Amino acid sequence: MDSPGYILNEINKGIKMGMDSISNVAEKVQDDNFKKDLKFQYDKYNDILNKVNTQLTNYDDFPKELNPMQKAMGWMSIEFNTMEDKSTSKIAEMMLQGTNMGIIKGVKLLNHNPTTDEPVKNILTEFVQFQEDTVEQLKKYL
Repeated sequence: MDSPGYILNEINKGIKMGMDSISNVAEKVQDDNFKKDLKFQYDKYNDILNKVNTQLTNYDDFPKELNPMQKAMGWMSIEFNTMEDKSTSKIAEMMLQGTNMGIIKGVKLLNHNPTTDEPVKNILTEFVQFQEDTVEQLKKYL
């Protein structure tokens, strides 16, 4: 079983990767509705991130920053994948792939830590549910 601090930092990492991805694609998005949806997602990630950071203080832990290499790889992946195709569909596909990775990580954490502290489990559940909702929202742009 993972510690609550570890679980919270894994959520933190997933959120920051999602927020970075949104920031990296935002300037490439032409569809106004897609931009609004991405802004909503960014804001929701930020809301959950604030809950994570509040809980981390309860465990005398601090939010970890993304590894600079992870950030660079995420940016490079977006740049490479949109070099020839900057369509809404292509960007939605990339965002879906990243969101699905977050869902997989979150569900694994839930399944492997059924007795974690209730506030941590609630944040983790909210994170997974939000990402599942995001998948449905992104599908319409494929």
